[in-house]
Amino acid sequence: MTYFSLSNESLYTFAISFVAIAAVLFALRIYTQVRARQALKEELAQRDNFALGISYASYLLSLVLIIGYLVDDFSLTVMREEPWKVPLLLILMLLFTKVGQAIHRKWILSRFNEEKAILKQNVCAALVDSGMLLGNSIVVIGLVSWSQTNSMYSLLVVFVNFLFLQGLFALDSKVREARFAKVNQGASLQSNFNLENTSIGIRYAGKSVGMALALYAGLASANYYSGKMVENVFTLAVHCGLMWLLVNAMARAVLLIVLYRVDTGVEVDHQDNVGIAAVVFSVYCAMGYLLIQFFA
Repeated sequence: MTYFSLSNESLYTFAISFVAIAAVLFALRIYTQVRARQALKEELAQRDNFALGISYASYLLSLVLIIGYLVDDFSLTVMREEPWKVPLLLILMLLFTKVGQAIHRKWILSRFNEEKAILKQNVCAALVDSGMLLGNSIVVIGLVSWSQTNSMYSLLVVFVNFLFLQGLFALDSKVREARFAKVNQGASLQSNFNLENTSIGIRYAGKSVGMALALYAGLASANYYSGKMVENVFTLAVHCGLMWLLVNAMARAVLLIVLYRVDTGVEVDHQDNVGIAAVVFSVYCAMGYLLIQFFA
């Protein structure tokens, strides 16, 4: 009778992935220190910059999600035969994630300087930024899994559809901003991020991650048409658009049940009720995960 069921290949793959994670984490630490303009130890330990800690943690989680996907998707045999493929995909996926974060910072939330606010210890800004970073990581993993990214043309398809999904993120954000302004006498959501309302950041991050999970479900349920750009874009528009509508409809319905007679807008926007925001966060993420279980 065998009590130890792990194969040598599993152990080798784990060792390779751990070394890769450690190497990229070292590079990430140096990059974060340069962006913070001082030693990371001083910023986190001495200044107690909780916001930078949240942002740094989201980078770590994003990195591990991407490397974990690559290691799971490629066998040790493939790594030996094409050792260049996994590092190349890792670089491309991290680049796409970073581009998505830049689009979010510079375009979607163009009136709010997240990076500057994080260095000023704005926890709300860190939560907003982290939610979109993790959301982009999930979307990038879904795109690579959907297309299998094994040629330059498939990479072009991924790039075009990545931009399309960024458009969906932007549309969703504008809908949230319009709803916020409607119930808060025309106030700007982006301006309120500067007020360091932690619960607004939690809610925004939850909706971003929940939407990303829904888009992943759309990618997993859509067919990939090799060599057909228009068909691929149209297919993702239908599948991901439907999942976006579903996750919002389902989350709002569940919130009406679990927070019966609770005005979430007042509690989050004006009372900074972290508990209510945490419930909203969990509901959106749960509905996104549920869509993956149904359609992936």
